[in-house]
Amino acid sequence: MAVQGRRPQRRPRLPGVPRPAPAGAGGTQTHHAHRARRLSRHRPRQAGAVRRRPPGPRRRSPHLIRDHPRPLRSVLARRLPALSDPHPPLPPRCLLVRRSLHLRRWQKDALDRFEQRTQRDFLAVATPGAGKTTFALTAGLRDLARHPHRRLVVVTPTQHLKHQWAEAAAAFGLQLEPSWASSEPFPSDMHGVAVTYQQVAANPATLRGPADDAFVVLDEIHHAGAEHAWGDGIAFAFESAARRLSLSGTPFRSDQNPIPFVTYGPTDEAPWAEEDEAVADHVYGYADALRDGGVVRPVFFPRLGGQMEWTAPDGTEMSATFDDHLDRTASSQRLRTALSPDGEWLPTVLDQAHTELLRLRQQQPDAGGLAITIDVEHAHAVAALLRRHHGVRPVVVTSDDPEASERIAGFAGSRDPWIVAVRMVSEGVDIPRLRVGVYATTTVTELFFRQAVGRLVRWQGAHRRQKAFMFLPDDARLRAHAAQLAEARTHSLKRREDDGDQPSVELDQLPANGDDQLSLFQAISATPLDGEPVSVFDDAHHEDLIVDDPAALTMEIELVAPPPIAGAGELAGTLTVPRTQRKRELRQENTDRVRMLTHLTGLTPEVVNARLNQEVGLTSINEASLSQLQRRRRIADRWIDRA
Repeated sequence: MAVQGRRPQRRPRLPGVPRPAPAGAGGTQTHHAHRARRLSRHRPRQAGAVRRRPPGPRRRSPHLIRDHPRPLRSVLARRLPALSDPHPPLPPRCLLVRRSLHLRRWQKDALDRFEQRTQRDFLAVATPGAGKTTFALTAGLRDLARHPHRRLVVVTPTQHLKHQWAEAAAAFGLQLEPSWASSEPFPSDMHGVAVTYQQVAANPATLRGPADDAFVVLDEIHHAGAEHAWGDGIAFAFESAARRLSLSGTPFRSDQNPIPFVTYGPTDEAPWAEEDEAVADHVYGYADALRDGGVVRPVFFPRLGGQMEWTAPDGTEMSATFDDHLDRTASSQRLRTALSPDGEWLPTVLDQAHTELLRLRQQQPDAGGLAITIDVEHAHAVAALLRRHHGVRPVVVTSDDPEASERIAGFAGSRDPWIVAVRMVSEGVDIPRLRVGVYATTTVTELFFRQAVGRLVRWQGAHRRQKAFMFLPDDARLRAHAAQLAEARTHSLKRREDDGDQPSVELDQLPANGDDQLSLFQAISATPLDGEPVSVFDDAHHEDLIVDDPAALTMEIELVAPPPIAGAGELAGTLTVPRTQRKRELRQENTDRVRMLTHLTGLTPEVVNARLNQEVGLTSINEASLSQLQRRRRIADRWIDRA
């Protein structure tokens, strides 16, 4: 007969660990009584029999989320998959990896040239929106397929672009870890990593070993010349790389800090190149893209004059229009005055840009606008103007915001009308629905201007007509930069009609504005001049590019399968979901189960984590591969089932 009284607490144990034998006769009887109750659950009941609950306190089932107290109950109800399901449903938007790809003509030509070259270094310069990422990932996939032992390393200028590259690579079956840190081991269950130039410069030695005989992509390579340490860092880290593919959105020079792995003119192959000018192995410019059609949009540049008054740093009161000739310092002060949110010029330009955006949204409801601003304070002031005058709540993205990347991604997938940023959206960020821009920054270098305009040029296949507009201050330097792009636009569109020769567009070399001494500078007023904004060359936006079937302008190639990697886990190499995203989800699921086990067993989270890590051979969950995280979750589920 079983011993009466309260049932003793069961000792939690991991699956596979034998339960110690009951001690004493009383313990043996209790053990058999518990076993009998468990077996009785599986005996077939007779017809009409009533199942009675055994005496004693009710035992809560770990499968019933409603039985758990808050806040654990709300956490589990929201995030914990069914414990009995060893194969949870695939994440949303989970697609099979592509096995064929439509390459544009320039991408196929550049790929052929890249694979025919025996040199380790290759520089491709292609206009923003042309598809440099697709070209680079195709080249990387084909190279890794021929050399399965090689790793892939992508270097980007910003944190956000690391994650953007990882998502793009997943569509090719290539898995990149964008959250890798130099203090961690190089991930063994990934094809490679995505890092920033700053990361490489901070600790180049940690990448030197993994990058030995690797395939390295240096995105927007001109950034490596911005800081001397950045150039030294990539030179040391990637000295032994097998292939180094450098990308840039515009031709560039390096007057002060030569960039490693880049050839400078003049050379035997490029005797026309100027001193310190980078010589690209393949060039695809804005004019080429417009001529091909279905690659980039024609961009127009409405500009607005104004009368500005300000106090110079030395206390001198000045007044000028954009037509007045000033030296570089005074020109920068005039531009800063025009962009003051307290004047009339900036609100007027924002009004005109918003009106144009509303017109475009009648044909494309998700068309968006981008305002590029001076600094964080200026960005919030511009957002306040849009909110006050037009009743919209712009998305504001600044470098000091830890959620900046999430805000950019959220805006890209939404129908919000405006995003306001300082520099984060000016280069590399992919938001194809942007159709209107406001250039409200004092940075007037040609390189930055072209990259900013590049945010508006990406062609979307769903629309036949896709004009884009960048509203500008009528500053002479910006006017010259815009004129060059407008000339390329005009000649390219005419060539599509006349089948003439390709125009030659020289890049001007206007000096960049220096930093202003702002101790005594004060903007007094900025008043727009009467009249509508005029476009470069005073055209009436009559030029347009009509593309009926952009796919007809591409050629299809078969993609090779990505090389296998260790620790791949279930469905490896077949899904476009980045492995780093799946690992992040599995870590969270493991965390939820640890909380549940802590509640059920009374053990501390440290003890639970240590036991689970021991079962899968880990010292830290941050070092776990995808398959180890999946095994760890299954073991936790079995432990919960027995607790």
